[in-house]
Amino acid sequence: MRPLSEKVAGIAPSATIEISNRAKKMQREGIDVISLSIGEPDFDTPKHITDACIDALKRGETHYAPSDGIPELLSAISEKITKENKFPCAPDQVIVTCGAKDAIYEGMEAVLNPGDEILLLTPAWVSYEPCVQMAGGKIVKHAVNQKTFQLDDSILEKVTKKTKMIVVNSPSNPSGAVFDKKSMELVADLCVDHDLYAMSDEIYEKLIYGKEHISLASLGDMAQRTITINGFSKAYAMTGWRLGYAVAQKPIIKAMSKVQQHSVSQATTFAMWGAVAALKGDQHCVEEMRTEFDKRRTYIIKELGHMGYICAPANGAFYAFVKVAGDDMKIATDWLEKAHVAATPGSSFDAPGWIRLSYAASLDRLKEAMERIRRVGGN
Repeated sequence: MRPLSEKVAGIAPSATIEISNRAKKMQREGIDVISLSIGEPDFDTPKHITDACIDALKRGETHYAPSDGIPELLSAISEKITKENKFPCAPDQVIVTCGAKDAIYEGMEAVLNPGDEILLLTPAWVSYEPCVQMAGGKIVKHAVNQKTFQLDDSILEKVTKKTKMIVVNSPSNPSGAVFDKKSMELVADLCVDHDLYAMSDEIYEKLIYGKEHISLASLGDMAQRTITINGFSKAYAMTGWRLGYAVAQKPIIKAMSKVQQHSVSQATTFAMWGAVAALKGDQHCVEEMRTEFDKRRTYIIKELGHMGYICAPANGAFYAFVKVAGDDMKIATDWLEKAHVAATPGSSFDAPGWIRLSYAASLDRLKEAMERIRRVGGN
């Protein structure tokens, strides 16, 4: 047989999904594994959202919809962006995708040409680099400050004539850090001075503790050059619904629409009606989940500190990013095999020597996980 795609062969599988699969395999074998490896809220989708989806099914919303999304959802997103994220957005500047990951992939395909350089801030979520690779781009990595997890002028050294885009993720997966206004303004100035696009992944914007979320597109004229990525998985506990969206200028949205039309066609029709209910309905459910995550965050950071671990500033998302002494891959494997606690090694995020623990699990399970890690050690 002829060889398969060299491009795909050169892309690493998702480390978070791979570790989650290993943990699930152990669970099927009867082992009590506490999985803190994957970024999925342990809450059920709020009832008013699922009810809206069921109602849509009952009234026959099971056919093709406009590829970019149903008008009701495009309108709801544009209103949300204008009001909450503080930059103007019209419905035709929005595309609804099959998850935020799909929006990231389509955005890369829409903007990049082979050989274009993309500035990636590390530690970075595992799927950014593969999306760039599939679009033919080249990743240039720049590590944020390892104490503050903010940016400084050293980033200027990484910009070349081939640089076309910078990727920003705040709150951050994996670190949980939230970029302050100084870091965001540094990115904005960089983009303006060098005529760069920006992709701002804001999927965790609703899960912030004691800090302020700043949308990159709200600074100066950054709305003209920013692709803002968001979705429903984290804030509304809708991971399995596979609904995300992107906001950008019309030419970018039109290019992304071409990719969508010739791949997934559209997001699921009846699921989009659930998303309308999520944005238009009572938002107390979001605050209730955020408050519970904050309790877990306070507990796990305190317990890790008692064990001698140093953590990145955990001001957002639902991750404790832990500095470990030694090989993070080996320590994560030991935790899984000996303590039966699944965590993701920092090497997966271009941050060797760190381990990501998701506290999107019940407080009781977190307490058990901390006790198991304490017994095994590793720091």
